[in-house]
Amino acid sequence: MSDANLSGEAAIRELADRFISAIEQGDIDTVRACYDPDVVVWLNTVGAGVDRQANLDVLKGFVGKTSERRYLNRRVQVFAGGYVQQHLLNAVHVKGPVLELAATLVCRVENGRITRLDEYFDSKPLTDWATQISQCP
Repeated sequence: MSDANLSGEAAIRELADRFISAIEQGDIDTVRACYDPDVVVWLNTVGAGVDRQANLDVLKGFVGKTSERRYLNRRVQVFAGGYVQQHLLNAVHVKGPVLELAATLVCRVENGRITRLDEYFDSKPLTDWATQISQCP
């Protein structure tokens, strides 16, 4: 592998780390900076893509409803122009219930920013979590 490929891979890994760390810390401004202004975020559970602001609004709501967010067992594989990440999201709702959600992200990267993010996960853990939350006082 050439030095240029190594530096490209390192830059993509750094972006992947910065992006996930920002979500864990609730730093929506850093998430915004990781995204290209024209990013498309696609969710398998919806079957459609949303723009940057719509995704940031969802993330802001998620951060506001959770006291802790951790991405465990992260596995990142870099490819030319992006990366794939597998992880287990562990999030604690402010009312107490814990979400454990296995997911995969496929991210396209250009000029140091995420231009497309495709997220894949089974929605059952989310619906179970929502049921638990609704039963809290």
